[in-house]
Amino acid sequence: MAAMKPRTGDGPLEVTKEGRSLILRMPLEGGGRLVVEMTADEVRALADSLDAAVS
Repeated sequence: MAAMKPRTGDGPLEVTKEGRSLILRMPLEGGGRLVVEMTADEVRALADSLDAAVS
């Protein structure tokens, strides 16, 4: 049986640059994180979509 690890220290929403990619780390409700690797163009498209959604 695998050891159960507590879901603590998931951290804040963050974006870091690693090489040519941008890495988005988003905490999820209930624990864990969503990690997505994107290009700069994909980040711009996401930003435009989010801006349109909240405007």
